[in-house]
Amino acid sequence: MQCFRIIIAYKGTRYFGWQDLGVNEQKATIQASLHKALKKICQYQHCIVSGASRTDAGVHAQGQVAKLSVPMEIDSKKLHSKMNSLLPDDIRIQHCDPCSTSFNPNRDAISKEYHYYFSTELSPNPIFSDIVAPASVPGSSLRMEALDIETMQQACGLFIGKHDFYSFAAQDTKLKSTLRTVFKCEILNAHFAGFNGDIYYLKIIGDGFLKHMVRYIAGVLFDIGRGKLCLKQISETLEGHRKEKLSPKSKAKGLHLIKINY
Repeated sequence: MQCFRIIIAYKGTRYFGWQDLGVNEQKATIQASLHKALKKICQYQHCIVSGASRTDAGVHAQGQVAKLSVPMEIDSKKLHSKMNSLLPDDIRIQHCDPCSTSFNPNRDAISKEYHYYFSTELSPNPIFSDIVAPASVPGSSLRMEALDIETMQQACGLFIGKHDFYSFAAQDTKLKSTLRTVFKCEILNAHFAGFNGDIYYLKIIGDGFLKHMVRYIAGVLFDIGRGKLCLKQISETLEGHRKEKLSPKSKAKGLHLIKINY
């Protein structure tokens, strides 16, 4: 087998997440789309696509990493070009380089960076409707400019460090540990030209993330900004091991996998 490390960008709107669903093929996934293209290049011989992060349905990526294992000799540039010619327009391979057979895109990762984009407008610009989540409360008649970004920033600081994020993630009985380390957590202005500061994003970098962890953290930060939660509640929940969630998880469409570091 010849192996390649690829970096992929995709718009996740019409996909049922990263992972190939196998028998449930009527639901398109990113991994299945890559595998379909790779099989065609390999003349339907056995080939493998393994990814670094299992992004959820509707989640986007600029820097997803995967390993392609193919039963043939092929130049990386040629593979790169052929794959992109066969992939749909909303999936693109950005880089393709040879790698060792021992490379594991998930286990070898040192850190992952996610951004969660959100708008403080009740009616966000439709250009960003698939990739930016509204922070407004459903049915509210108020503009969400009232979000207390400063307090949300303070709350971000509470997540930094090594914590048990059991209460900020979907339950998964298969996990050996829910301890994760967050290296950076902050809210920044997206600075999209012409949007006057109405779009922000949560930037979070960690050694790994539990299922829906970033979306639950974003949901808690929104409630902090609305005054529905206080900082003490976050600290107490991080110290505990509660099944009950402080806030509902935020919408998938605001979440973007930006970069995976090795």
